Amino acid sequence: MSEKLEQQSLSQFSEKAYLDYSMYVILDRALPHIGDGLKPVQRRIIYAMSELGLSSAAKYKKSARTVGDVIGKFHPHGDTAAYEAMVLLSQSFSTRYPLIDGQGNWGSIDDPKSFAAMRYTECRLSPYAKSLLEELGQGTVDWVSNFDGTLLEPCVLPARLPNLLLNGATGIAVGMATDIPPHNLNEVVDACIKILDEPKVTVEELYAIIPGPDFPTKAEIISSEEELKEIYQSGRGSVRMRSTYDIENGEIVITALPHQTSSSKILEQIALQMDGKKLPMIVDLRDESDEENPTRLVLVPKSNRVDKDAVMNHLFATTDLQKNYRVNMNLIGLNGKPQTRDIKLVLKEWLTFRSQTVTRRLQHRLDWVLDRLHILEGLLVIYLNIDEVINIIRNEDDPKKVLQKKFKLSVIQVDAILEIRLRQLAKLEEIKIKEEQGNLDSERKELEKILGSKTRLKTLIKKELKADAEIYGDDRNSPIVKREEASAFDESELISSDPVTVVLSERGWIRAAKGHDIEPESLNYREGDKYFSSTPSRNNLNAVFFDSKGKAYTLPCHSLPSARGQGEPLSGRLNAESGETFMGVVSGSNEEKIILATSSGYGFIAQLGDLQTKNKSGKAAIKVQEKAKVLIPSLISDDRDVLAAITNQGRMLVFPHTELPQLARGKGNKIIGIPKANFESGEEYLQELAVVGEGKELKLVSGKRHFTIKFKDLENFFGNRGRRGNFLPKGFRKVDKVEVISPEDIKS
Repeated sequence: MSEKLEQQSLSQFSEKAYLDYSMYVILDRALPHIGDGLKPVQRRIIYAMSELGLSSAAKYKKSARTVGDVIGKFHPHGDTAAYEAMVLLSQSFSTRYPLIDGQGNWGSIDDPKSFAAMRYTECRLSPYAKSLLEELGQGTVDWVSNFDGTLLEPCVLPARLPNLLLNGATGIAVGMATDIPPHNLNEVVDACIKILDEPKVTVEELYAIIPGPDFPTKAEIISSEEELKEIYQSGRGSVRMRSTYDIENGEIVITALPHQTSSSKILEQIALQMDGKKLPMIVDLRDESDEENPTRLVLVPKSNRVDKDAVMNHLFATTDLQKNYRVNMNLIGLNGKPQTRDIKLVLKEWLTFRSQTVTRRLQHRLDWVLDRLHILEGLLVIYLNIDEVINIIRNEDDPKKVLQKKFKLSVIQVDAILEIRLRQLAKLEEIKIKEEQGNLDSERKELEKILGSKTRLKTLIKKELKADAEIYGDDRNSPIVKREEASAFDESELISSDPVTVVLSERGWIRAAKGHDIEPESLNYREGDKYFSSTPSRNNLNAVFFDSKGKAYTLPCHSLPSARGQGEPLSGRLNAESGETFMGVVSGSNEEKIILATSSGYGFIAQLGDLQTKNKSGKAAIKVQEKAKVLIPSLISDDRDVLAAITNQGRMLVFPHTELPQLARGKGNKIIGIPKANFESGEEYLQELAVVGEGKELKLVSGKRHFTIKFKDLENFFGNRGRRGNFLPKGFRKVDKVEVISPEDIKS
């Protein structure tokens, strides 16, 4: 018994089984055929409906009836899958040229899968489906047995138009997929005619006729000319679609969405951004879609000053209002193999299919005409010998053989004679036969001329293409336009630019007070804490903090706690090293410059943008020498600003800030000449560094006394960078505090 069993390794069996399954999925489920552009389930649905007599002029029938025939006779799969395939073929927003005319709830553009159950809906074929079925019974295609061998079904439908490109196709097979976008019928027909007239036409020339896909929706195609050409030259690429909108009474009205985009999903995406305060300029969102306006989404701006185009540009970048569609023109060709083709190869191969179909149709008709002429030739014998024929039929035992021998007729002719009714023996019938014979003879000559001439065959194909384009053609749906690349708002653009003052306490607590006219020293501080540093800023800018190790840290101003409370410790927001203290804060635009210095007397100019980082652990800014500390940084507002460096011994040196180098980080250059031994012993160090602008005054506070030095009087302390500087007046050599003030501040 065991000798009769076939043995096979598991790996061989698995490999063969998976390969068989793969080939089945590729050839008999997922990929369309170039001839009719349909996948097997779609072809079987259309054929089953034609067999049920559901033409575009027939009455509607329940969808369940069609689904039953499809899965019972041709497609032994689930009824749900077959019905969903039917639904897609009927939805005008899913299929460019619908093949099924549905009655009832067949889904909506907002929710394509909201269709009613098949027991409720009714359907029939659309007028366009006639272009696939009209020549089916004319010997144009091959037929194969259905899954159980009881019926025949067509291998492919004899499409009169290149439905593959008109309606496109999508499918996922094993190891390959297809994504063919729909196109405009008139443009595709013109391209076919161009190839028939000029077989050596280039893809570049075809692109001038077919500038891009044409989806069921009226959204714009914004892919560049180079991207679209690449699709048609290689058969691969992507297409970008963007929604269209109008401005009505100051409101943004979205009127068309990209293909297969749900308006409810768009509304959800926009609403989430509004809830997350990423769209502060939009205050309301409405869906006003109805039967007359399938897509009408209304965005209400905060005010008329809102840049509506900028808002839409942001939404294009962050929502499905702009979508990319993959293109992969992979299909089953006339050789029965899947292959990705360029646009010219697709059209040429379809024209080959069409030529074969038309040739078979003409040959089928010619064969019928010749058979009919042969029968008519035999019938005319009756009228020449009618009495003798009647006598033979009445008196002979086997009139068929006698007639055949007597008048040299064929079996077919004799059968036709014997089937004639008595009333057809009238003289009038003889005239009709001769008239029919003449007409058929003329038709025979015409058919033979066309079949014998490639030029005449091409002319006929062109004529039929133009005729079908007249019936089914329409204007382009999807305009192809040039648009700028969409970009989302920066976070800073979404935040108001209200003025704030960032306040840092001595113990490193931070907060932001509204406005620039506050007195930071007057705020409430925690017990044992007091004011240390502050900087004017705006809500949409960043604040940069410096610690005693010379690191810079960045926090958005809008994220800082309000000054109504006592703030939050910076150590909770940033990953500063244990024991480090914060030495100051500055804020401004990325282009603004600040002076960074240490008590050792060294420093440099830095651009604020170079110091910012998203890293909570900070970024190295200024190198701090041993025993030195970081001084509070100051903004430089004008190229004419000067630096006033003051040591703890009361020496002051003033020089233009331009004498210091601009660095991204480092130690910098010497600001004021402090002997190394003096600094290392702690005897002398740089205590204050102030930026003084033209017209400003320098206020020195020493104990309870203070005095101001006007800008012009600073000349007494001018010197080259790195010098020792001059002593301040006696009584003010021990400086406790330095302020830069405007004359207006003094008067007030």
